Amino acid sequence: MKKQLLSFGFMLLALGSFSQKTASNDPFVMEIDGKGVTKSEFLQIYLKNNNNPQFHKDSIDKYLVLFKKFKLKVAEAEALGYDTIPKLKKELDGYKKQLANPYMIDSAQNENLVREAYERTSNEISASHILVRLEQNAKPQDTLIAWNKISEIKRRLEKGEDFASIAKSKNGSEDPSAVNNGGDLGYFTAFQMIYPFEDRAYKTPIGQLSDIFRTRYGYHILKTTGTRTARGSVKAAHLLVSAGKNATQEEKNNAQKKAGELYLKLKAGEKWEDLVKLYSDDPSSNQKGGELPMFGSGTNQRMVPVFEEAAFGLKSDGEISEPVQTDFGFHIIKRLEWKPVRPFNEMKKEIQSKVNKDERAKKTQDSFVDKMKKQYNYQLPKLNGLTWFEANLDSTYFQGKWKADKLKTDLEVFSLDNKSYTQKQFADFLEKGFRGIKRDEFKKVVEGQFNTWVKMTVLDYEESKLESKYPEYKALVKEYHDGILLYEIMSDKIWNKSVKDTSGLKSFFNLNRDKYIWQKRLDATIYECNSQKNAELVYKLLKKKKNTSKEIIEKVNVQSELNLRVKMNKFDAEQITYLKGRTFAQGRNKPYNFEDKFYVVFLNKELPIMKKEFNEAKGIVTSDYQNFMEQTWLEELEKKHKITFNFDLLYSLDK
Repeated sequence: MKKQLLSFGFMLLALGSFSQKTASNDPFVMEIDGKGVTKSEFLQIYLKNNNNPQFHKDSIDKYLVLFKKFKLKVAEAEALGYDTIPKLKKELDGYKKQLANPYMIDSAQNENLVREAYERTSNEISASHILVRLEQNAKPQDTLIAWNKISEIKRRLEKGEDFASIAKSKNGSEDPSAVNNGGDLGYFTAFQMIYPFEDRAYKTPIGQLSDIFRTRYGYHILKTTGTRTARGSVKAAHLLVSAGKNATQEEKNNAQKKAGELYLKLKAGEKWEDLVKLYSDDPSSNQKGGELPMFGSGTNQRMVPVFEEAAFGLKSDGEISEPVQTDFGFHIIKRLEWKPVRPFNEMKKEIQSKVNKDERAKKTQDSFVDKMKKQYNYQLPKLNGLTWFEANLDSTYFQGKWKADKLKTDLEVFSLDNKSYTQKQFADFLEKGFRGIKRDEFKKVVEGQFNTWVKMTVLDYEESKLESKYPEYKALVKEYHDGILLYEIMSDKIWNKSVKDTSGLKSFFNLNRDKYIWQKRLDATIYECNSQKNAELVYKLLKKKKNTSKEIIEKVNVQSELNLRVKMNKFDAEQITYLKGRTFAQGRNKPYNFEDKFYVVFLNKELPIMKKEFNEAKGIVTSDYQNFMEQTWLEELEKKHKITFNFDLLYSLDK
């Protein structure tokens, strides 16, 4: 989450007297404006921000510099009323509900869902689908139109029309990808689709059509097309010859030719690491043998499908693929390691976490609500207060026009933990909650809406108790609360302000201009060759000034695309290993060798040390200006807010 705790930064520590104002089992380690920070709160944040926590004085002092900066900003946000801003309160309420979900489930049912998810993780399924889009709160007339459309498609499928043809057709699937894939989603497994879709796919027999079902995206029909044991995960390396989407056909052809030549070299026994280092265009991996992170198969994984299929198609470690084309260019893939799906006991915790955040968790809520009803003594009165609604609801309800203005009584309709909930409260819920309600007998509508209201009330009531029941939940809520305020006040006071303050930014640049300089640079064209012979050919061709770089490339690469590549730029020689420490004359320079490559440098001119113009340094100037603004602001905050520390306690945290 982008608004979790941000980097604390640095500023001087405050000293001062300290008062013990909290329970002895969780004393304050710090106070700011009289508000205490408990030992447990401090430890939670300290341990989360330190992979190798140390509790000696020097480490604690160093961390307190950061922690104080963080707390000053949060205190200022609270002083300015950021915690009362409606959009931030709404945002925090949303996070609180997410954080509350794991605490409001039926444990036994949850265990079953974890095991179900593991079984699905171990067995992938493939399916095709057709979607008719429909908003979750669609009007009845729109719902009817969508239903009629999906029903007609289902009828055509049942008559034997081709699934892919219907999906691709003008009046077929409203999933944009269907035009290209005919609705084919390929193989997927647990957590890679929304749960209702995943569940229907796994429960539909192979080769058969599902019933029409609805998700938050609309109405679906799916057809399962296959199943297989999950392929596990694979670690691979690659050698990339780049040719992106915007490359010309000539560039793509040259890249394909180059990749083919490299593949033949590898098959002839040349060393993988050497060729990757020399020729791969992936800067993130070419210095480490092309190695990529381990990835799994199926939808939403790390790799594009073509790359994934090629990697999993390799049968043994060390095997390499023929060049494979993706939108990035041509890849030669080497399998490094393959792992099957891990045993349940190793994956249980990971799957449990995913289940708790997934729509699966909602399945356990009904039984959980029943338990909470018993715990909080849920009671229905003898006199049924719902009969008035059954008699007075009419067709205007489904249009959002019904009002309970004729209701004269306010009878209790249920009680929870000795608190009464009445007809007028239910009427308010009904008036606001008409969207998405299916037309039915009014008695059934009232009953369904009442049950929904009771469930929501029970869950909201239990959620209000969570902070007193579960200290870890309370700590998480506090962390999100502070993170939201911190992000918002930093945006207002520093980040956005610095971007808008163009005059202040330029003034800062002018005052500090001596900091922003170009070192000596070479305005040059660099010819990188794979052999001394080719480098000498380049050197010879450069003698005739009429030979352009493009013409030289064409002449040198006539036999192989691996012979030469050219770079034209203004180079900071001290930052580039093959240029560092060398002296170049103006014009062409003799070939030299560096790490198995041969270089010919054509120097247009050497650029002296010079000051950068504002537009050349704007990025780093903006960063420096933000740091300056933040430091100035923090100095103001330190004068405004009083901070004290309990150093005796802080220095004994490990005891």
